Amino acid sequence: MDKVFEQTSSGMLRAGRPEDALACGTIVYQGFRVIAEQHGFVPDFPSAELAAAMLTEILADPAVYSVVAEGEDGRVIGSNFLWEGDTIAGIGPITVDPGAQNRSLGRRLMEHVLQRAHEKRFAGVRLVQAGYHSRSLSLYTKLGFDPREPLANLQGQPLGLTIPGHTVRPVTEADLAACNQLCYRIHGHDRASELKGAVGRGTATLVERNGRVSGYASEISFFGHAVGENNEDLKALIGAAPAFTESGFLLPMRNADLFRWCLNRDLRVRQTATLMSLGLYNEPAGAFLPSVLY
Repeated sequence: MDKVFEQTSSGMLRAGRPEDALACGTIVYQGFRVIAEQHGFVPDFPSAELAAAMLTEILADPAVYSVVAEGEDGRVIGSNFLWEGDTIAGIGPITVDPGAQNRSLGRRLMEHVLQRAHEKRFAGVRLVQAGYHSRSLSLYTKLGFDPREPLANLQGQPLGLTIPGHTVRPVTEADLAACNQLCYRIHGHDRASELKGAVGRGTATLVERNGRVSGYASEISFFGHAVGENNEDLKALIGAAPAFTESGFLLPMRNADLFRWCLNRDLRVRQTATLMSLGLYNEPAGAFLPSVLY
């Protein structure tokens, strides 16, 4: 029997299950498509099938807490996810069926995972908010999130270039300690579980300078993150990326040097976004790329 979290005026919130992937994925696709097209942007997900495939993985991941909203007729009308694998929890994707919006369901889904984060005593919670969606920006700010970084979502062809004095190679299990220490120095926390998963998938890369690890990326992608001691480290990682996924990657616009470098190499801005945090947040002591989760 499904675990029911709470009853709402229009249905209930319950635990997500693997068989929700198609319904939730379709809503993720439709929800992002409708709001994006209203503002003249390309949707983050090109099809319901790809969104459902992503949700299949998320709903099966034991490190991700899922909550699904059902209407009075038992139909799935929304979902939200809390990524619990590391010190900082990430939120998303949160979506509500376009036909069920304007009923405060998005607020309830967000409040529910924030309560979960509080109960689990996470040091901080973060998310990335679409820049064109002023209503979500307002909601998250009301719920206690602070805007931290304006982000550019970049896309383009792989650069296929190297930075002198910087060697890029795959991350191995033996490199994890050095990579996690680097992340800790830059952010005040590591992303050890996330990085270990990327190593298992074969997407993680690192850059060595003067015989030591000076940067790494779980992947240069929408769902990947990267850190480097300086911009040259990130340039090396971006330059060596074999491809950028259809959704591209995120880059803090306050890092104007790196932003300009990417634009001068024909990477283009798809949209803007905002990195937001609640709880622990340290001003980064180095260069970084966030994932769409944080």
